[in-house]
Amino acid sequence: MAVLFVGFGFAMVPMYQVFCELTGLNGKPNAVAAAPDINTQVDDMRWVNVEFLSHTMPGVGLQFKPEEFSVRVHPGAIARINYRITNTSNRTFVGQAVPSITPAVASLSFEKLECFCFRQQTFAPGETRILPVVFVVKPDISRDIGTLTLSYTFFEAVKPQG
Repeated sequence: MAVLFVGFGFAMVPMYQVFCELTGLNGKPNAVAAAPDINTQVDDMRWVNVEFLSHTMPGVGLQFKPEEFSVRVHPGAIARINYRITNTSNRTFVGQAVPSITPAVASLSFEKLECFCFRQQTFAPGETRILPVVFVVKPDISRDIGTLTLSYTFFEAVKPQG
């Protein structure tokens, strides 16, 4: 049973990528939505709090955290934050971060323009790297949403069989 759950944990990343490609959710646009549709109008009359969380799978040997735990942004304004990742193990780590946004309805109004989550990352033993996330909260976000949370979980990449 334990082996089944470990295998399922490793299978989550590729299954999530396929889901995101099919639906265009969580910053993985499908072919139809590939062109950016950023509204360049900044709503200076409103603020939205964006909170940042980070998680890793147990035992992978990563320290992973945002440099800021929250920022206030005007809808329509482009913002940037950084995540600091350190491989504390004595082996090379290859993995990928999987994002999620809560409340889920806010994911339709949150666009990542640049993100380390778009591709696998390789970290040498002891390596520390600063990885940016550039995003915009679209002006069409519901006025009922005053705070949203961007959370990343770093998974180890599935090793090829052979």
